[in-house]
Amino acid sequence: QVQLVESGGGLVQPGGSLRLSCAASGRIFSISAMAWYRQAPGKQRELVAAISRGTSTNYADSVKGRFTISRDYAKNTVYLQMNSLKPEDTAVYYCHAEQVVLRGTTAFTDYWGQGTQVTVSS
Repeated sequence: QVQLVESGGGLVQPGGSLRLSCAASGRIFSISAMAWYRQAPGKQRELVAAISRGTSTNYADSVKGRFTISRDYAKNTVYLQMNSLKPEDTAVYYCHAEQVVLRGTTAFTDYWGQGTQVTVSS
């Protein structure tokens, strides 16, 4: 019923930049918060950045000052601008939509995207 489609991943050299996008589609009435998570090989999935329905944002300490999350409410899209990338940022990045309410319903459901690979290497 809801699809999250990520784009913008790829291979970049250390110090470079990438911009990830995640568009949510479907019979969406509202989304509470949207976030980016990442999972590196052999590691647990971790929160990278989150943005609420307002302007409140939250970042992992490891990306503060380098990554910026933003949101287009009209398009149900969330972005992650990643600057000064480091090899340790290499991971699959997942989009997450929290407490999605579909039109005509009152139930809350969370959704995940399929993930996009980010590789930082020279």
